[in-house]
Amino acid sequence: METADDDATAACLTRYHELSARTLSDRDPTFPHQLAVDAYASQHARQASKSITTAFALIGLYLVCERAFSGRDAQRAHMFLGRRRQEWPRFQAPVDCGAINVGHVLAAGLGARKQALRRWAESVWAAWRDQHQLVAALVHERFDRRGGHRA
Repeated sequence: METADDDATAACLTRYHELSARTLSDRDPTFPHQLAVDAYASQHARQASKSITTAFALIGLYLVCERAFSGRDAQRAHMFLGRRRQEWPRFQAPVDCGAINVGHVLAAGLGARKQALRRWAESVWAAWRDQHQLVAALVHERFDRRGGHRA
């Protein structure tokens, strides 16, 4: 049975697909699409989400927001981390996952999209503040110590 929450999620997913079509066609070498992927996955993380999905999304937000990685650098970090089969921890999602969402980014328009993507990523990352230390430790253990680096 579909509920109002299902409708909201379906509408949000439709907006995300619209944004993805726009960001994927963008030739920006910093690959801002990765911010959309990680912000959306983190903002919509649920207990039923795959642990790798939430972990990678939070890792991407951490790398962009805390370590000044570009979207392309975060994508490369995801590829590095995905080379080895490993278990990923489950993270407890906050009740409120940020005040900015995909709709705000779409409303910003082409000229302001990159800045809106950044604000969205920062808003979602801030909402996960209780998990920041765990994400940083995970990156240190599985990325930094294993030779991951910004390409």
